[in-house]
Amino acid sequence: MIQTYGVRIGWADLPERIREKVEAAIGGPVVHAASQSGGFSPGTADRVITADGRRAFVKAVSTGLNTRSVELARAEAHVTARMPAEAPVPQLLAALDDGEWVVLIHEDVEGRHPRTPWVEDEIRAAVHALRELAAAVTPSPVTGVPTAGQHLAQCFGGWARIAADPLPDLDPWVAAHLDDLRAAADRGLAAVATGDTLAHCDIRADNLLVRPDGSVVVVDWPYGCVGPAWLDTVLLAMNVLVHGGPGDRLLAGIDPRTATAVIAGFTGDFLERSRHPSPGIPHVREFQRAHADAVLPWLRRRIAG
Repeated sequence: MIQTYGVRIGWADLPERIREKVEAAIGGPVVHAASQSGGFSPGTADRVITADGRRAFVKAVSTGLNTRSVELARAEAHVTARMPAEAPVPQLLAALDDGEWVVLIHEDVEGRHPRTPWVEDEIRAAVHALRELAAAVTPSPVTGVPTAGQHLAQCFGGWARIAADPLPDLDPWVAAHLDDLRAAADRGLAAVATGDTLAHCDIRADNLLVRPDGSVVVVDWPYGCVGPAWLDTVLLAMNVLVHGGPGDRLLAGIDPRTATAVIAGFTGDFLERSRHPSPGIPHVREFQRAHADAVLPWLRRRIAG
């Protein structure tokens, strides 16, 4: 099983002044907080309940914990504050930023992450949610975010960086096909530079919630960018595949060569980044390597086909 969580602080670890600001924003003292798993931010991710029964989902991170996580929290606040009501996305109730701590307060969505390995009814529900999402955010209702081409330009250069400085344990097939993989990633980058849909760009099981009625909600939006409507579906297919499910059939309707090129771009990024330190965010590099190792045989078959 691929671990998709890091090490978090909890509600009780927040400075008292931050807890007081959150309680003022949600309208009462918090009497219960339950930390949630999933994701790699070192900050809080707590479902909280106030004395009078109000509920909220609170995420908070500080520059002292990880400066990159603070940047991502600010980006997520910018995106989610502008989401249309019909999008299957939790409503942002409030955002607090004092320069050191950034806090996002969302509605608390009753639900759980999809089961992994993925099961058929939850795959269908996730596909349906992504279609609903694309319809709600095309054209993008959010300005001031990068295009997918801009956002992924460095990421999709992973194979080029590996070619310049190969990993010591590089798969022999990868070593023999680095030129093909670099070319595929370049095609993928050109493909994601099109479109006017707001894409999540980090779709995986721990960024989705399955409601009690079986519908799916898309959470955690720090990488929101403008690109093609199919981009998030390619990422869903990759995640289903990583957890042992049938990734190919989720790509029906997407040009096969384009989908393969985008998969190549993401895989090279995960493989190359996995060898670099990640101070303050443990386990993320292990996740990236495991993800790349799981996708590579699929990518190899798709390129050969």
